[in-house]
Amino acid sequence: MAGETATKGPFSSLPVRVATGGLYGATLLGVIYFGGPIGLAVLMILLGALAVSELYRITRRERRPAAEFCGFAAVVVMPVVALLWGLSTLPSVMTALVVASLIWHVSFVNLRIADTAVVVFGAAYIGFALSHFVLVRLLEGGMLLALAVLIGVWAGDVLAYFVGSLIGSHKLAPRVSPNKSWEGFLAGMAGTVGVWLALPLVIDTTLSVPWRITIGLTLTIAALIGDLFESRIKREVGVKDSGNLLPGHGGFLDRIDSLLLVSVVAYYLLVAGGIR
Repeated sequence: MAGETATKGPFSSLPVRVATGGLYGATLLGVIYFGGPIGLAVLMILLGALAVSELYRITRRERRPAAEFCGFAAVVVMPVVALLWGLSTLPSVMTALVVASLIWHVSFVNLRIADTAVVVFGAAYIGFALSHFVLVRLLEGGMLLALAVLIGVWAGDVLAYFVGSLIGSHKLAPRVSPNKSWEGFLAGMAGTVGVWLALPLVIDTTLSVPWRITIGLTLTIAALIGDLFESRIKREVGVKDSGNLLPGHGGFLDRIDSLLLVSVVAYYLLVAGGIR
C-alpha cells in the first residue's frame, strides 16, 4: 500500500489497523521463522485460497458456472509444486489449468470468455506469485531472505502511510488510488532500501551494496505496481475493499496485493545476484 495517505485524518483507524496488522504480521513472521518451507507453503495455500476467493467474488458478479474450482485447485497445488520440485514444474500446473478451463468453457454454452479468463488470471496472479515466496524460502539463507522481503515491504508500507498521512500533498496516481502521494512513496522506498542495506547485519550475504540497493528500489516499485493494480481492479468493479475479514485492512487480497509481484521480482533478483 505504498504511498498511501489516510482518508479521515492522519490516524483515524490506526488502532484497528495496528491490531489487525500485528496479528497478521506475527503469524507470517512466526511461520517463516518456525514453520520452515513446509509451514510457509501451507500458509501461502491458505492466503492464496482466501485471496482468490475474494477476487472471484468481486469480479464475477453474474454467477455462471465458470471453472472456479480449477482456479482454486491451481492456487492450492502451485505452492506444493514449488516446495517439492521448484520453479521448473510450475508451468505444468498453469498448462493443466488452461486445458481444464478450456474444456469447461466449451462444455457450457452460457459461459463468456471473460468468465474463463478471470479464473485463469486469478490463479496466475495469486497462486503463481505466492509460489515464488516459497521459492525464496528455499534459497540458501532463505529464512532470513524471506524475512527481508516481507519486512522490506512492511517498512515501505509503514513509512509510506505515516509520511503520506502527515505531509503527503503531491498525488501519485489520483485516477487509480487518490490517497497515494509521492512523499509517501519516496519514504517507503527509503524504508525498503534501508532494510536491504541492513541485510549483512543478520546474514553473511554475497550480495553487493549496489545490488542490495537495486533490490530495494525494484521491490518498492513492484510493491507499488501490485498495490495500484489491485486498486484498479476494485475501481473497475466498484468495491472499496476485496473483503471484510481483516478489520482496518479490508480483505486478504488487500493485504497481500504488494507481496504478490514483490515475491516474483525478489526471487529472480536474488537468483540473478548469485543466491542459489
